[in-house]
Amino acid sequence: MEMKTKIPLAMEQTTNTPASTVDPAQTPRAQQILDVADIVVLVIYLLFVLAVGLWSMHRTKRNTVKGYFLAGKNMVWWPIGASLFASNVGSGHFIGLAGTGAASGIAVSAYEFNGMIILILLAWFFLPIYIAAEVTTMPEYLLKRFGGQRIRLFIAILYLFIYIFTKISVDIYAGAVFIQQALHWNLYIAVIGLLAITTLYTVGGGLAAVIYTDALQTVIMLIGALILMGYAFVKVEGYSGLQEMYFHAIPSVRDLNTTCGLPRKDAFHIFRDPVTSDFPWPGVLIGMTIPSIWYWCTDQVIVQRSLSAKTLLHAKGGSLFAVYLKILPVFIMVLPGMISRVLFVDEVACADADTCRRICGNAVGCSDIAYPKLVMELLPGGLRGLMMSVMIAALMSSLTSIFNSASTIFTMDVWHHIRPHCPEWELMIVGRVFVLVLVALSVLWIPLVQMSQGGQLFMYIQSISSYLQPPVAVVFIAGCFWKRTNEMGAFWGLFTGILAGCIRMALDFIYPEPLCGHPDNRPLVTKYVHYLHFSIILSVFTLIVVVVISLSTKPPDPEKIRRLTWYTHFERVDTVAGPPKEAAHKMNSTMRQPEGDKLPREEIGNTNNISLSTDQPEGGELHLEEVSNKSNASLSVAESVKERSKLISFLLWFCGMNQKEEAENTPPSEILANTDLLSEEPCMRNFINANLIVCLTATVFLYAYFF
Repeated sequence: MEMKTKIPLAMEQTTNTPASTVDPAQTPRAQQILDVADIVVLVIYLLFVLAVGLWSMHRTKRNTVKGYFLAGKNMVWWPIGASLFASNVGSGHFIGLAGTGAASGIAVSAYEFNGMIILILLAWFFLPIYIAAEVTTMPEYLLKRFGGQRIRLFIAILYLFIYIFTKISVDIYAGAVFIQQALHWNLYIAVIGLLAITTLYTVGGGLAAVIYTDALQTVIMLIGALILMGYAFVKVEGYSGLQEMYFHAIPSVRDLNTTCGLPRKDAFHIFRDPVTSDFPWPGVLIGMTIPSIWYWCTDQVIVQRSLSAKTLLHAKGGSLFAVYLKILPVFIMVLPGMISRVLFVDEVACADADTCRRICGNAVGCSDIAYPKLVMELLPGGLRGLMMSVMIAALMSSLTSIFNSASTIFTMDVWHHIRPHCPEWELMIVGRVFVLVLVALSVLWIPLVQMSQGGQLFMYIQSISSYLQPPVAVVFIAGCFWKRTNEMGAFWGLFTGILAGCIRMALDFIYPEPLCGHPDNRPLVTKYVHYLHFSIILSVFTLIVVVVISLSTKPPDPEKIRRLTWYTHFERVDTVAGPPKEAAHKMNSTMRQPEGDKLPREEIGNTNNISLSTDQPEGGELHLEEVSNKSNASLSVAESVKERSKLISFLLWFCGMNQKEEAENTPPSEILANTDLLSEEPCMRNFINANLIVCLTATVFLYAYFF
């Protein structure tokens, strides 16, 4: 027999909230939404970001694939590190980490600590291979490493699906949740408003614009989040007060015959029961690591920023800067989420479906409102506007990064495969149009995001990641560090692994986790196999398939893996930009011609991206005449700009399509590959390695402290 204690809503909102003496239900509406000071701060922020975006667009060459998608490979360490952090910490991170912290405690911080270690793997082990391979996208690396088009197209399409399922829709939803709490707007009206701003911003800038605005938004995010953290800890009298009060944060309306709504006894520990807990420790140590390797070492969004570095040392410095910043989320997101449960327990920790539906419109739980609730209730006017800016900064930084990387993959690995001889301006247009398609698909996925994983957004992200990402990570690890891996083994390992992961993901959506207190009739594989444990099983299964098929079939030609694995990345080659060799040879021969035989500067500038934008089907060749034709086509488009209206001219500039003036300023020296990218100056290398030791020590300390 169910026993529920129900009291009026006005009383619900103040019961068991020891640090709050104000009834939110009776607080004037002006205190619940943004006031004039908040709006002023928000407008100033948006104008400042717009100014930085326009400045970075003005100084960036966006008329080439290298300039648009890799920022000209001219970035230094600090904007790279800030962009890595901002791309990772989107609005979904703020909402998701705080929500899971409110629901289950500190254990979700393990994802942040794990990311600190994997970021180091990216810089020290994976990046040297990618830089030596001279690739723009991760599917392009697999094409060079294994040959053939099927694995490249499979990975490209899979990445786009992952972006929709675990990135774009989640960030849009999280940003909309915050705006909904702040302005009391309808969820989908908030979504449309966010997308209008973000899509306009994305279409205008390339990777350089995204990175520079990410750096600005990182500063905004940290300032605002640290201020809110201070207000929150004052309310609970510090960390010791939180440890005491969290276990008394029990909602007034709950089923007394169950544990629904009760705080976890292990809320302040990372390593929990290996079988029955929400974060089993074997899964935290192993099952969490494999998807993290996918995210930090093979995901286009992250790797693309590191590939834009001037040298490997700058890429390493950027990763270490991001590692230092990754220490902060546990203090500015997870712990404030737990404090929000203490202060607003009947809303954030609601345990009754009817109550939750009335509070946040989601019957499975309202923990995702933990962070926006803190912002709207604790901060005074002006600071609420700053935090609104923080959430918009988080949303814009992550979405612009994802949109840019998704359009890179679709343009370079899918569209260019369909139309291998299309001019470069067509690639730019296709990339921008594809952003709009991604936006539409992501909005359609939002209702499922809202219903998944008991209303805990971050748990939804990680569960989906554990079903789709391990096979990809295993294939990349095998390709980078085992020379015997061949195309057959990689493709079938990837295919069977993804198939198994999709089956588990489908079962999770068909048989969702029941509401607290309801019987669990799910299949055994979803009821008893935690998603982190499934990640381990899926990784081992994929690795077995890769190894068995690779050993059973012909090994790859040594020429095919030169500069494409850890053991061969230092080998010298005669090509300028990788395959095809004939094209690079012709390009070098042309540059050595007498003065009178040189190509015009415009044509030379447009040969810059032979390997980046003209990957041919297997067995095909790229000839210099084709490059010249593409260059002439691009210049014809630029010449016609003069004859068009000022509006059309502005739109062409805004999208980076005014080819002429930028092409004329492209120095011929850019044609040659930068042979110093992997070189490391001894003094700076020692400084970077010293910081590496500091970062590893900090990570071990955090694991031990929250053990």
